[in-house]
Amino acid sequence: MPYAIGDLHGYADQFDRTLALVEADGGADAPIVFLGDYVDRGPDARGVLDRLIAGVDQGRNWTVLLGNHDRMFLRFLRSGDIHDPAIKSGKSWLHPALGGPTTLASYGVSTPHTADMANERGDAARKELRAAALEAVPETHLSFLENLPRIHITDAQVFVHAGIRPGLPLGMQVEDDLIWIREPFLTDRRDHLRLVVHGHTPVDTPTHYGNRLNLDTGAGYGHPATAALVDGTRAWAVTGAGRVPISS
Repeated sequence: MPYAIGDLHGYADQFDRTLALVEADGGADAPIVFLGDYVDRGPDARGVLDRLIAGVDQGRNWTVLLGNHDRMFLRFLRSGDIHDPAIKSGKSWLHPALGGPTTLASYGVSTPHTADMANERGDAARKELRAAALEAVPETHLSFLENLPRIHITDAQVFVHAGIRPGLPLGMQVEDDLIWIREPFLTDRRDHLRLVVHGHTPVDTPTHYGNRLNLDTGAGYGHPATAALVDGTRAWAVTGAGRVPISS
């Protein structure tokens, strides 16, 4: 039975806490699927990635999925791109609300408070910032993110960061949906044939909707991250007081 850990958003202490809960419940060899968004908003994105890379290198039974914030971080380093069409507000990755500056700060890179950073007049400052980031961020972190899967499928579950496009076969799902989708996925009540386990859209508590399980409990906004055990279509939050059923 797999465990899943929701969005961590740069909170290494939440990584340590949820991992300890899983290990106490299922042992050090328990299979874990991490649902993406390891960076942005929290103070130690570097620490979260260091821990994930170390675990994978040690051969831990972990599946680490890519999230939309992880891709934004990667795209800035690889190409200098700070905009994504999926962000309807038009905010760039360097806007504090998106959290890019806190991710760069975890690598010791300070983001200038330049009002024009996100438009053409900010080109020079943005290029300088990217150059500093390329010096500071280990290539191992970037190659790790580049090679993360976007979806993990078992006999009974589909694990993704954001969700799936309802009605579309799993083999035809596209990356932008897997890491960004909200609607029409969130309000779709049809049976997806497997339980879709995801994060991306914050909820107050882990929530089971019958056809999907949302484990993003707002770590990016200072709330505790969630670890859960999934067995078929059933799920339990793993807590310090034991397993708590997540009922649909």
